[in-house]
Amino acid sequence: MADSLMAKDYQPKEIESRHYERWEKAGYFKPSGSGSAYCVVIPPPNVTGTLHMGHAFQYTIMDTLIRYHRMRGDNVLWQMGMDHAGIATQMVVERLLNTEGKSKHDLGRDAFIKRVWKWKEYSENIIANQMRHLGASVDWTRNRFTMDPKLCESVTEAFVRLYEEGLIYRGKRLVNWDPVLHTALSDLEVLPHEEQGKLWRLRYPLAESDEYLIVATTRPETMLGDTAVAVHPDDERYQKFVGHEVCLPLTGRSIPVLADKYVDPEFGTGCVKITPAHDFNDYKIGQHHKLPLINIFNEDATLNDVVPERYRGLDRLDARNQILEDLKASGLLDGEDDHKMMVPRGDRSGAVVEPLLTDQWYVSVQSLAEPAIKAVASGDICFVPENWSKTYFEWMSNIEDWCISRQLWWGHRIPAWYDEDERVYVGRNEKEVREKYQLSAKTSLRQDDDVLDTWFSSALWPFSTLGWPSDSKELDIFYPTNVLVTGFDIIFFWVARMIMMGLKFMDNVPFRKVYMTGLIRDHAGQKMSKSKGNVLDPLDIIQGANLETLLEKRTEGMMQPHLKDRIKKATQKEFPGGIAGYGADALRMTLTNLATTGRDISLDMSRVEGNRNFCNKLWNAAHYVFTHIDTPNEGDTELTVADRWIYSRLNHVIQTVHKRFADYRFDLASQALYDFTWHEFCDWYLELTKIVLNDPNTSQAQGTRHCLAETLGALLKLLHPIIPFVTEELWLSLCKRTGRTSETLMLEAFPDVESFSKDTEAEIEIRWVQDFVSSVRQIRGEMNISPGKKLPVRLAGSTEDDVTRVERYGPYLRSLARLESVSFVATADEVPGAATALLGQMTLLVPLEGLIDLAAERARLTKQRDQTATDLKKVEQKLADPQFIDNAPEEVVNRQRLRATKLQERLAQLTAQLTRLQDMS
Repeated sequence: MADSLMAKDYQPKEIESRHYERWEKAGYFKPSGSGSAYCVVIPPPNVTGTLHMGHAFQYTIMDTLIRYHRMRGDNVLWQMGMDHAGIATQMVVERLLNTEGKSKHDLGRDAFIKRVWKWKEYSENIIANQMRHLGASVDWTRNRFTMDPKLCESVTEAFVRLYEEGLIYRGKRLVNWDPVLHTALSDLEVLPHEEQGKLWRLRYPLAESDEYLIVATTRPETMLGDTAVAVHPDDERYQKFVGHEVCLPLTGRSIPVLADKYVDPEFGTGCVKITPAHDFNDYKIGQHHKLPLINIFNEDATLNDVVPERYRGLDRLDARNQILEDLKASGLLDGEDDHKMMVPRGDRSGAVVEPLLTDQWYVSVQSLAEPAIKAVASGDICFVPENWSKTYFEWMSNIEDWCISRQLWWGHRIPAWYDEDERVYVGRNEKEVREKYQLSAKTSLRQDDDVLDTWFSSALWPFSTLGWPSDSKELDIFYPTNVLVTGFDIIFFWVARMIMMGLKFMDNVPFRKVYMTGLIRDHAGQKMSKSKGNVLDPLDIIQGANLETLLEKRTEGMMQPHLKDRIKKATQKEFPGGIAGYGADALRMTLTNLATTGRDISLDMSRVEGNRNFCNKLWNAAHYVFTHIDTPNEGDTELTVADRWIYSRLNHVIQTVHKRFADYRFDLASQALYDFTWHEFCDWYLELTKIVLNDPNTSQAQGTRHCLAETLGALLKLLHPIIPFVTEELWLSLCKRTGRTSETLMLEAFPDVESFSKDTEAEIEIRWVQDFVSSVRQIRGEMNISPGKKLPVRLAGSTEDDVTRVERYGPYLRSLARLESVSFVATADEVPGAATALLGQMTLLVPLEGLIDLAAERARLTKQRDQTATDLKKVEQKLADPQFIDNAPEEVVNRQRLRATKLQERLAQLTAQLTRLQDMS
């Protein structure tokens, strides 16, 4: 057991590093419980750099669940691992090479891959360090990487099996092509951006007359690949032209005019050009009408040798300008209009994606999707919150075949080989291919240069990490896993595909629950992103960072001076002195506080600071407990009503925590623990014990010391899944003082409701004491009476129970309410000029004569009321302005509405106080 001599001040840095190292070294994160298996696979972070606040949020939720189930005795595995992240990681390394004046082609494929592995080690170490500081209790001995040999075996096995069943095929189809990265992208990797563009009107002359058709297009450069012009069959303007041909300008080719219901007669001129090789909708029309496909682009989006010579080699935008000039010179440019349109851009490179006809590998997903839909519909898998299942069903019901090949070097090489005649052979390795297809050693084979989409290996993650296909030992124990904690933004990329692959290869769902988290936003409600310059490294919140470090991280790699300047000013305003460093527990408590199911959350440092104060409050409370339990218990023990009350409240909070964890309402669980710790345990119970412990030798003092130790121990256990470090430190210190042997809190049993009894009588009695004390405190606050001033209290209209309680709990009342005296009067009229409060049928009266200056108090309250009224008027005027409501961010509008509500409440409170003072005059 670690040295548990307790420092006077709470110092998270010293505590956290010491305990995590000890936990990991002792092997506490490994599966060990004797109960049911409980497994969570981590969404593997990409080895592209560092973790962001979204990771911290999800890992806190996962670790809270893992620690909770570990303490309940379950056989717990939190499967750790990282993702090779093909495109993203290759981009990072290529950029590094660019800073050295090199490209990947200068190195060659093998040397480049070695360089990526070197980067992987660097990034992996950073991520592991961040996770350790956060307190993530993953099983590091089972750390996996998507390109580990065993996982590569899983990927190859899955590919070969799907191919042999006819579910993977190679075909020439139109794909999303990234001309910067020179690779195909799936639909999910393409982000549509609304941008201002142009709609050009081009004249296509009819081949057999002097007339012409005017086509509308946003991409005149693709006209060189046109193979038809289309109109709607019911559009009377163009019916006479259907079946004829037009001369395609600048090319010397003629193309047909055809009718198709796809054409929108209201768009542009109602007459559109058809380019099957460079537009997905045109591709479908081309297939229907058996049109030729003419590819005019190279892989870098320059024009190829199919086009007229004057345009060859031009970038697509340069070609557009040249074509427009040539059309204008020929009198074939009819005009142009401003036009807003959705422009597809690659999610990694930001380049405009080009539909391109290429040979790619695909997964035929229809037969895989059907059982995956059924698994959610039947309840075998449940989404939390449930509304995400609707999104899942909509996408899965309209799913298209999955393009899984990528033209990259970093990733899982496709297990396919080609002979000199380009015949394809698929197998687990070249040796198997030769044996399987009876190829002689003389047959020259080359492996496919492409790699698999990153999400292909990620789709196998829940079972590949547990040994599939070669080892079923851990699969039998931990598969299916219990819950997946992930963001809604990858429900299609990852969640759906894991379900399909799990059902296909394991004949079972990969997990029972899917807990969807929202996005982490900054204090102003803005999405955290590198371009906005508002990202935060979790380590900076945990350990602290000066302003210079924050600025360096937020502007790293940023080239635009104006953007860097804006980010610098915003950061200086938000963190003028940097970040103090609040410790992992404060950050974790904040994130669980904010974990409302599925909603985006705004991270404000004031909340983190508030939870740092909570940890400090717990530390000081434990210090108080330790001070008193160091006195040994001897003789008889007797519980006071306060002891019985705190046990009863413990029973309630234990029930609440269990229920909230079962419902995945971590926000409500942490709030219940916060309220119990701060308000019931610290504010009330500890204060009530001081009266009893003034005489340490009584049987009641003995009972209270025992109750203090038991309650603190149970509280530390309840809080441990959320704030593991400070609870571990205090637990070991508590064990040393009580003579208990315990190596770590994380392996102690989580409290059950049976551990502490509900005591309704004690709760009623202490509620009366609380109401009495709170009533006196309310009078102090309203009348601006010093907290240290002892007050006389007169009681009118008291019942027999009130009289008994005043006598029984007099020491509590005098101490907590700071009372000079308590006496009874027949009626309130006997105490003129008194401030009053009601407690049931009884009226509490505090004579104000000699306590306050009524005139001065009225002047003070009047000034506050008038200022509050002025502030409220300004806010209401702002909320009444339609421009503010329509243009301000929703978060800003909501803050103003909340401010208006608080000002209204404050104004009503001040008005009521002034009325009471007036009545006393």
